[in-house]
Amino acid sequence: MENIVGKALGKVLVGLSGGVDSAVAAMMLMEAGYTVIGVLMSVYGGKDEVPGNACYGPGELEDIRKAEAVAAHLGIPLHIIDCVDAYAERVLGYFRKTYLAGGTPNPCVRCNHLLKFGILPERARQKGLKADFFATGHYARAAYSSTYGQHVLLRGKDYRRDQSYFLHRLTVDQIKTALFPLGEMRKEDVRFLAKRAGLPVHDSPDSQDFYAGGYQKLLGVSPLPGAIVDTSEKEVGRHQGYWNFTPGQRRGLGVSLGEPAYVVRVDPVRNRVVVGKKRETSCLGCRVTDTHFVIPPGRITGPLKARLRSSQEPVPVTVRKENDIFLLTFDQAQHGIAPGQSAVLYDGDILVGGGTICYAG
Repeated sequence: MENIVGKALGKVLVGLSGGVDSAVAAMMLMEAGYTVIGVLMSVYGGKDEVPGNACYGPGELEDIRKAEAVAAHLGIPLHIIDCVDAYAERVLGYFRKTYLAGGTPNPCVRCNHLLKFGILPERARQKGLKADFFATGHYARAAYSSTYGQHVLLRGKDYRRDQSYFLHRLTVDQIKTALFPLGEMRKEDVRFLAKRAGLPVHDSPDSQDFYAGGYQKLLGVSPLPGAIVDTSEKEVGRHQGYWNFTPGQRRGLGVSLGEPAYVVRVDPVRNRVVVGKKRETSCLGCRVTDTHFVIPPGRITGPLKARLRSSQEPVPVTVRKENDIFLLTFDQAQHGIAPGQSAVLYDGDILVGGGTICYAG
């Protein structure tokens, strides 16, 4: 397998975010001999003050300031690309719809595929910013696989930081032109390089959450008091909105079952949150829909593992297709599987595809 980074130098758009990872990615590509053009995706069109710093929120102005400082330090141009309308429709709209239906959305997956690797470089091209590659500071790898005879996405070498989970919906064409300079690196090495080079963001905090604070304002809803019940339908507490809970959640429940309580499921129709003991959140399988495969299922050669959340190590799984649904059966029971989240499949380090969990059980 041959990594495409460094194979053919040319122009590269680098998605700067105001953080240390994208800054080091841009610096490394410059040092490798690429012509680097910085682009930053502007997505926040609101005026509400949101506590804390997040990907979506008024903190974007500070991110722009940091990205401008990085671009000035490196001596590269920086273009701010307005993607507010597309983000509102394709990410925020999806986020609201999924949560209000009782699911747990994954806005980062949708943003990477549709916005960061889609609309952002496309709008940059419309501005006359033509380039051969698009690069980010993700901890992932893009390479040509001789086994599969095509370009593939791989886990980052540092499994603790691997972000391939969030990129699983990229198309083969997007992967072909993607560069991930940090794919072979550890975070501590990235910070070391940033500090040594005097980058102004060398000590910036790690990656941000999608949104800071509660989701009520973002969802456009009012408090909706309801019952928290155990699995026998006994009321054990109250909530102010079922959308504040997700299967597997333990913190912030404010209820006691004699041992730690976890969210088992969310029932938006009855406005209930069902909680139980940890063993009641476990299951041996799930159903996955809205699938996207980098490697067509019929060509996958190796045994597969599945990742059900970004922080989880992949676990052995058997995959079977039934009409348009993929049935995943795990070797060992998994806890807190959340409908709406992504299930991502790997053959070793190679990401073969993934989809949206529609049912756990």
